[in-house]
This record gives sequence, C-alpha cells and structure tokens, in this order.
Amino acid sequence: MTGRARLANDAWESLLTVHAAFMKSFAAAPIWGDVSMKEYDVLYALTKADAPVRITDLHRRVLLSQPALSRMVDRLVERGLVERCEDAGDRRVVRLALTEAGRSRQREVGAAHARDVTTAMTTSVGDPDLEELLRITRTLLGSKEKVS
Repeated sequence: MTGRARLANDAWESLLTVHAAFMKSFAAAPIWGDVSMKEYDVLYALTKADAPVRITDLHRRVLLSQPALSRMVDRLVERGLVERCEDAGDRRVVRLALTEAGRSRQREVGAAHARDVTTAMTTSVGDPDLEELLRITRTLLGSKEKVS
C-alpha cells in the first residue's frame, strides 16, 4: 500500500472508530425513552426536510434498509409520530411528515441528544479543530455528491 493509500485508510478507520465509540455512548444515554435511536434518526430527518418527503428521499437520509425503514415508518404512524400525506402532483405517491406529537418528541429527545453530542465533541478538541473537522467532512460529502 502506498503512503497516501495507507493514510487514507488509517483516516477512514479512525473516523469509523470514533463514530462507533460515540454511537455506543449515545445509545447508553438515558434520554431515549419510548423512541429508539433509529426512530429518532427518522424523526430528525423529517425535521430537516422543508416539506413532506417520499420514503425514497427519507431512505437517503437514514442508515436503514428500505424494508426496515418502511416497517419503522408504519410503527411511527401507528404511534401518531409520523403521518402520511398525499402528493398534490401525483396521487400514487405518499409523502411523510411529522405530526405535532412527533415534532414535540423530536425536540425533547433532540435537546438532550444535542447536549450529549456537544459534550462528546468538545471534551478533547477545541473550536478550531471542530471547524476543521466540519470543513473536511463537508468537502468529503461534496466530492461524494460529484462522484455519484
């Protein structure tokens, strides 16, 4: 392996290791209540959308398979956290949006999760490092979008 390839792979492994460690810590936090982390991820993704989204668009934003996401959406609809909406342009399409209960639950869990993320991300590094990390990840996401 060349020096650049080794560096790239070491950086990738380090990124995944940090992600796994943080996710385990976040999962252990007593903030989730009746919403799992994966369900919260769906609620959060819907919060970030400007309008109701198709399930295929939601699938791009969460780390779940399409069948698992469909089942989860069904459960969230049954619990009154997500609603299905008709698409004005195509009646065959179903769009998804948060209900008021879903938006409220996302805000409640989100505030606690944001505190946990802040603690995890600021314990060992300062603002200049966080700014550099943000710049790098945005650059990587930008390059991925150009390749896809």
